[in-house]
Amino acid sequence: MKYIGVDVGGTSVKAGVVDEAGHILVKGSTPTLAKRSYEWVIQDIADLCLRVARQADVPMEEIESIGVGVPGICDMKTGIIPFCTNLGWHDVPFVSELQKHIDKPVWVENDATVAGYAESIAGVSAGTQSSVFITLGTGVGGGIVINGKPYSGAHGIGSEIGHMILKMDGEPCTCGNYGCFERYASATAIIREARRALKSHPESLITEACGGDPDSINAKIVIDCAKAGDATAMEVFSEYVRALALGIVTLINAIDPEVIVLGGGVSVAGDFLLDAVREAVKPHVFYKGLPYADIRLAKLGADAGIIGAALLGRR
Repeated sequence: MKYIGVDVGGTSVKAGVVDEAGHILVKGSTPTLAKRSYEWVIQDIADLCLRVARQADVPMEEIESIGVGVPGICDMKTGIIPFCTNLGWHDVPFVSELQKHIDKPVWVENDATVAGYAESIAGVSAGTQSSVFITLGTGVGGGIVINGKPYSGAHGIGSEIGHMILKMDGEPCTCGNYGCFERYASATAIIREARRALKSHPESLITEACGGDPDSINAKIVIDCAKAGDATAMEVFSEYVRALALGIVTLINAIDPEVIVLGGGVSVAGDFLLDAVREAVKPHVFYKGLPYADIRLAKLGADAGIIGAALLGRR
C-alpha cells in the first residue's frame, strides 16, 4: 500500500509518497506563503500531493489516503483545524477543502504527534506499543502513542506536553500561562538563561563564542561551551537538564510509556544531552524497583513529519 504524507510548516510544505513500512519513495516541497487565505494554501498542498505521486510513478488510484501534520490543534472527528498559530488559521475545514481537489480519505493531526508516530513505526521506538516523543526546539512539542496509535485526547490537545505546568507562578509563556514546561526545556530557555548568566559572568566562553553579542547566543553555542568545560555554560546546561528530567518524570508517572524519544534541535547535542538526562531522571522515578521508560534520541529527523502523517492512514 502507498500513502501520501504532508508536513505543513510556516515556511514550507513538504510531502512524500510513503510505503507501508514507512519508507519515503519520493518527496518534494513548496513554499507555504501562509499570509494567503487557507483555500490557496490547501490548493498548493493538493498540487504538491499530485506532483509527488507522479514523480513516484504511483497512480492516485493506488494511494490509500493522504495524511497531514500541522502545527496546531486538529479535530479528527470533524476534519476541522480549530487553531493553528503559525498559519493564522482558525476553524479551517481542512479535510473537506482538500477533498475538493483530491477525492481520497484525508487524516489531519498535530505535527509533533505525527512525528512521534513515525518514530514508533520506522524510528527509534519501532516495535513498541507506547511511547512519548518530545520535540526540543523553540518551544516544546509532544507526540503520544498508546496501543500503537497516536493519541491526542478527547479534544485534540492531548499531546500538548510543552504546556504542562512545571513551576507554579513561573516564567510567563506565550500561551498566557506561567511556568509551562517549554519555558524551561526549550532552546529558548537555554538562550534566556545564558543571557542572564552572562550579566554576572561576562568572562564565560559564551561571550567569546557569541562575539560579545548576547543577541547572537543560540542553544548550540551554550551546549558547545558546556562540552568545553565552561563553568557558566555548565550551570545553564545542568539547570536545563534538570527541568527536562522533571518533565520526563511527570510523563513517566502519568503515562508509563515504554520509550521516551527526544527530538528537535536541542537533541542534536546527542549523547552529551542523553547521558545527562538519563542520570537526572533516575533519582526522581517514583517506583525505583520497577522498570521505567527507556530514554532515546530520535533518528528520523526532518522526514518524521512526512512518514508519520502518511501512516495515519494505517489506522
